[in-house]
Amino acid sequence: MTIIESKVSIHKPLGDVYSFLADLNNHQQLMPDNIYNWSSTEDEARFTIQNMAKLALKVSSRKKDEEIVAIPSEEAPFALELKWSLSDKGEGKTEAFYTISAELNMMMKMLAAGPLQKLADHQTGALKKAFEG
Repeated sequence: MTIIESKVSIHKPLGDVYSFLADLNNHQQLMPDNIYNWSSTEDEARFTIQNMAKLALKVSSRKKDEEIVAIPSEEAPFALELKWSLSDKGEGKTEAFYTISAELNMMMKMLAAGPLQKLADHQTGALKKAFEG
């Protein structure tokens, strides 16, 4: 299992950050430019990653003000789990920890680990930007 992680601190209350992340409609704002054909509901999102793959994700679990987990809703190129874990840091600050867990063979790991890390870092940066401008 390949684990890709990215963390960010945001100057917004935990409830605000959780509410934003719990709705997959908001995740389009967190995606890089190479994502297109986006369509979503509160619980599901579909999109294409340029020159790579089409993905369909669904929320598999939500723990209020703690975490949101999304998994593929259709066959994906590899087993995948996306998880946002949140913690209250006091004084209206929230720490968001984003984890991508992917079942990658050695060849796929060599090809995909870098882009997946860039995606995770982009999403945490975009989350901070969405709240702090």
